[in-house]
Amino acid sequence: MFMTPKVNKESCIGCGTCASLAGEVFQMGADGKAEVVSGCDCTGKEELVNQAKDACPVQAISVE
Repeated sequence: MFMTPKVNKESCIGCGTCASLAGEVFQMGADGKAEVVSGCDCTGKEELVNQAKDACPVQAISVE
C-alpha cells in the first residue's frame, strides 16, 4: 500500500516522538519540528508510520 505521511509544522510541538518511533520516516528539522525524511520510500513502513501518527500528542501527522 502506497502512503505519504505529512507533518503539519504549525501543529508540531517538536517533542520527537515520531522520530524516536519511526526514525526511518521522520526526523527533526533545523527548526526543531518533525519532518518526513527526504526521499523516504514508505513502502513496507506502514506500521511505523501509523504508530508515529497515533503517538503524536498534537495529531500533527497525517497520511495520504
